[in-house]
Amino acid sequence: MTALTLQEAMDRTAAGIAKATEMGVPMNIAVVDAGGHLLHFSRMEEAWLGSIDIAIRKARTAAFFKMPSAAIGKLSQPGGDLYNIEVTNGGLVTFGGGLPIVSGGRVIGAVGASGGQVAEDTAVAEACLA
Repeated sequence: MTALTLQEAMDRTAAGIAKATEMGVPMNIAVVDAGGHLLHFSRMEEAWLGSIDIAIRKARTAAFFKMPSAAIGKLSQPGGDLYNIEVTNGGLVTFGGGLPIVSGGRVIGAVGASGGQVAEDTAVAEACLA
């Protein structure tokens, strides 16, 4: 696959919703294309409204830098070379829950999940990749 399709984005979101439902944690789930443009978004009932933007930014962060959003967090600590990177690109999120979608060794998009603890967000994002 060379590009992420809307159907695949919807399927990935459905997998994330299933995981979030199993965990009992309402989530916001965003899927972006390789350029970080929103392709699909879903907000479960009772998911925090403030997490809408966070889910989208997690996905964009993972797509822009072709790595998990948590990896950017490790690189952006005070005194590090990437300190304050989160204020670039219209705002990034530098904690877990954003993961790149890779096909054939290429990043074709990314997913971001937000609504729970960071470990819960990451588990839902991982379900979107499975």
